[in-house]
Amino acid sequence: PDMYPGNCWAFKGSQGYLVVRLSMKIYPTAFTVEHIPKTLSPTGNITSAPKNFSVYGLDDEYQEEGVLLGHYFYDQGGEPLQMFPVKEKNENVFQIVELRIVSNWGHAEYTCLYRFRVHGKPA
Repeated sequence: PDMYPGNCWAFKGSQGYLVVRLSMKIYPTAFTVEHIPKTLSPTGNITSAPKNFSVYGLDDEYQEEGVLLGHYFYDQGGEPLQMFPVKEKNENVFQIVELRIVSNWGHAEYTCLYRFRVHGKPA
């Protein structure tokens, strides 16, 4: 609900995933990832921020491998809120989207996700 340091969804290690069910089927157009800026971090760094990640569209929550919508890079030196367009064009509609974190910026114990948004056109 807010962007205060520590008010995130944290998972163990530098790799993990999050599956989101949207309120309706959409044609995805972009994704937004948000993390706190370094200036708000008590340590002055954001090594727990995602670094490399991929986004997939799923037909259902039990599907093991979805449709790749793109591979992305969250720049820890950039703006806290970063938008990423769909890179892999397709005509599919999705109600379920998977965010797969491949690496973070060096934190050995955990990775923090503050906000992940999916943008698109209603089907």
